[in-house]
Amino acid sequence: MQYEIKGETLPVVICHLESGERMITESGGMAWMSPNMKMETSTNGGLGKAFGRMFSGDSIFQNFYTAMGGPGMIAFASSFPGSIKPFTVGPGEEYIFQKSAFLASESTVELSMHFHKKLGSGLFGGEGFILQKVSGYGVVFAEFDGHVIEYELNAGQQIVIDTGHLAAMSATCQMDIQTVPGVKNMFFGGEGLFNTVVTGPGHVWLQTMPASNMAAALLPYIPTGNH
Repeated sequence: MQYEIKGETLPVVICHLESGERMITESGGMAWMSPNMKMETSTNGGLGKAFGRMFSGDSIFQNFYTAMGGPGMIAFASSFPGSIKPFTVGPGEEYIFQKSAFLASESTVELSMHFHKKLGSGLFGGEGFILQKVSGYGVVFAEFDGHVIEYELNAGQQIVIDTGHLAAMSATCQMDIQTVPGVKNMFFGGEGLFNTVVTGPGHVWLQTMPASNMAAALLPYIPTGNH
């Protein structure tokens, strides 16, 4: 499989497949394709994994696209202004994504639900509780909100992130949710009550404009229907 990512604020990844190669995407992920791409819909791993994907922000069903009888082409477009990033998954190279980041992958990549260990983190940490984990082997494409900034953390090195800005991290990283110190900071600081703290070793991908932040910024300008 060869691919090219085009576009800037609303990108698309165009994948060129050899005969017999397969891609997986969530329902609705395909933008355009050559006529010899055959689609099959599957729960991909049974109902247990399907419901796991549902809880992590994805659909129960996944679509498989196979190039039939020769080379094929299929394109997957982002659903929000932002970035599409490729990740190569393999032994020791597994990644944790924010909810709904998964766009498409080769069929040998496995997508599963990743629970944060501390239940309290999920109840109070917003996006921090249920995440997505990609494993197996092959290339996976993730869509992130806004621009993406990357950091490499050494063992024990930490970065403090406002909830929602964590787009992805190496599975070797540890994540925890911490309350903002000081009551006045909590209620008057404008930063919310909780931050996400990621500890290395591993790589971290941060997104500059989470969809939830954009929705909150636009809310005051949306008519409520009251006249």
